[in-house]
Amino acid sequence: MPQDTQHSMTEQDALVAVMIAVSASDSDMETTELLKINTAINTLPVFAGYDVDRLSTISQVVFDLFDQEDGLDALFGLVREALPERLFETAYALACDVAASNAHLNESELRLLEEIRYELNLDRLHAAAIERGARARHVTL
Repeated sequence: MPQDTQHSMTEQDALVAVMIAVSASDSDMETTELLKINTAINTLPVFAGYDVDRLSTISQVVFDLFDQEDGLDALFGLVREALPERLFETAYALACDVAASNAHLNESELRLLEEIRYELNLDRLHAAAIERGARARHVTL
């Protein structure tokens, strides 16, 4: 990965990277997940002013890291470096929304969500509340 990409990841890029990582974790980026990511970027205040042209660059960074042996650790390093602690719960909420968007969570998504909780040092009770909210927003009839 080019060195300048590592140093140029913004807070918004890091949030996008987390969402892309969850969607790509099962090697099948579903349309519902991609729509959830695009909707988040286009509607949430945290993404105000985000350059959507960065989406393909950040996606490629995530894909490249997933191809490396210690890529997930590197991804979390970039995310922690770019995100202030006050956005850790936001990152997890976005990850949960992407994971829940297709009405089923597979084992790889669940493992990645667990890893995100650990890497961002999220309180288990807060994480459970975030997960519950994502489930409630994405329930099907």
